Amino acid sequence: MTEEKKDVVVKIDHVSKSFKLPVESSTSLKTLLINWTKGIKGYTEQKVLKDISFEVQRGDFFGIVGRNGAGKSTLLKIISQIYTPDSGSVTVNGRLVSFIELGVGFNPELTGKENVYLNGAMLGFSVTEIDEMYDDIVEFADLKEFMNQKLKNYSSGMQVRLAFSVAIKAKGDVLVLDEILAVGDEAFQRKSNDYFMQAKRENRTIILVTHDMGAVQKYANKAIMIKDGEIFMAGSPAEIANAYSQTNFEQSQKEEENKKDNTKKEKYKPGTSVLLPKFELKAISKDILKSNEEFEFEISYKVTKDIPTGVGFSVLDLTSGGAYSIIDDGAVDHEIFKPWNNKKGQFKKIYKLPLKSFNNRDFMIVATAFTSSNLGVKGDFESIGFVGTDRGLKFYVRDDKNVFGPLLKEQGKFAKENGN
Repeated sequence: MTEEKKDVVVKIDHVSKSFKLPVESSTSLKTLLINWTKGIKGYTEQKVLKDISFEVQRGDFFGIVGRNGAGKSTLLKIISQIYTPDSGSVTVNGRLVSFIELGVGFNPELTGKENVYLNGAMLGFSVTEIDEMYDDIVEFADLKEFMNQKLKNYSSGMQVRLAFSVAIKAKGDVLVLDEILAVGDEAFQRKSNDYFMQAKRENRTIILVTHDMGAVQKYANKAIMIKDGEIFMAGSPAEIANAYSQTNFEQSQKEEENKKDNTKKEKYKPGTSVLLPKFELKAISKDILKSNEEFEFEISYKVTKDIPTGVGFSVLDLTSGGAYSIIDDGAVDHEIFKPWNNKKGQFKKIYKLPLKSFNNRDFMIVATAFTSSNLGVKGDFESIGFVGTDRGLKFYVRDDKNVFGPLLKEQGKFAKENGN
């Protein structure tokens, strides 16, 4: 056996899993016999996992991402031996500790201390081993004064802290976690973050399912993305985060399209009117970019009266809020309002937004069209239309050199060209 193979602690080999979903209720033997003679099964088969294969080596912090329904939790339950695969095999070399669902292995009628020993026993630890871990578990959960109270008197947050503490402080060889990074209050999350950073430095083997791409890039050294029950992509955490963001973007576009029905459409889109019947944003560049690239997009509009018009746009930080606005540099010069045009017609302009001061976040461009009745007065702008968050342009900054911090402001000129 090679050294590399010795280091494999979890091996998923061509694993598939299906569930039978009943389509009708058969309460009598007669109905069952009739259905059987007609070839009616009475259920549909849902294939949740399809030929999944990957390996986790000792010391890996292995991230698994995917949209809801992709099969991630089912996969973790198979790894944790809660489910049995229909085909394929799972090999675990060492003791595996999993935290998948709150409440599994806990009894509300027992005290916190009794539940620690009960849960530890279910994980395969002896009383002596749990004795050695107990103080660390209680200290991490910060529940020392509550350990002799029944679990049913705990708040949901206290229960999560206790269960999570048992999982991470249990001295297992592999730790399996499902959507667990946001448990507890801010202080507990900071403590959890410190634990994961320490676990990463100590090369503990952890398998993490999460929707938090920041966590994947911060902690994981390997990752896969599951889509429709299959491994859609395997690679570095940055590559997987990019693919996940792109998939979410495409899916949100499809969902928006599906919302449209065959009823009569409104004459004007939100933010437009008889004065401004058209106001659109269109992406020209790709929407997942690095810091040394630029997000290129077009703003176009149509105005039906001979009035001065101009535009401004804002960059919204979708990850944690915040925004800053940019007024078209062709519209403002030395604080004197100089619009694109004083006549009616159709106009467009292309912008390049440099991203060198943007950290890894999700962003959106929204825009406002305006006019002015007093061109010589600073700030004398009147909004005549807008493109809001329902029609804004999303883009994503993903760069290995970046952190997942807030948007960093930087002034600059963004207009590239002007065309009628």
